Amino acid sequence: MLRSLLNIRMPGEISDAFLIVQDEYLREETRQKGITNLAQLSAAEPGLYLWKGDITTLACDAIVNAANSGMTGCYQPCHNCIDNCIHTYAGIQLRNACAEILEKQGYEEPTGQAKITPAYNLPCKYVIHTVGPIVQGELTKRHEHLLASCYRSCLELAERNGVRSIAFCCISTGVFGFPQRRAAEIAVQTVRDWRAKTHSSVEVIFNVFKDEDYDIYRDLLG
Repeated sequence: MLRSLLNIRMPGEISDAFLIVQDEYLREETRQKGITNLAQLSAAEPGLYLWKGDITTLACDAIVNAANSGMTGCYQPCHNCIDNCIHTYAGIQLRNACAEILEKQGYEEPTGQAKITPAYNLPCKYVIHTVGPIVQGELTKRHEHLLASCYRSCLELAERNGVRSIAFCCISTGVFGFPQRRAAEIAVQTVRDWRAKTHSSVEVIFNVFKDEDYDIYRDLLG
């Protein structure tokens, strides 16, 4: 019930007294789920990791949220999309921060770009929000270009903000309809190309939740 109420609450001011209780509650909930640190993971190849689990329990510098163009999260009570989960366990401060960004920007977040916020009650430091392409019908080169842009935008934003490790979810492969294997191919190739071009030392974690996605990424990462 609490999660449902947090999900439907519109952005807006909240009392310090509420935030103290909320923060203690959410951090304890995450602690009980179990936190995974980057140091516990084994690299699939230099600088690249594959991990199956709940991204809201991952302790790295930044996790990536597959956001919608409204940027303030999923308002469907207890919906199991990553946008809903991240906003739930970060706390209502995250929705307020995203709303502030959008208000200053003056327009919805374009597909393929990215924004960064604090992570609040999550065990990571930052959340990087990106809007992936929506595939309705045939997959096009435009869809592929926009998905690759999501990964590059997140990596560039991470680099500018001193982020040393970043966890990507499977952007656009849920309700946005991007075919899973092609999305994974684009993700891995874009990250490899960007690291080779920039010589960046940012470590990248490919986070999956489904067995099918794990098998796809394991195959692509050798």
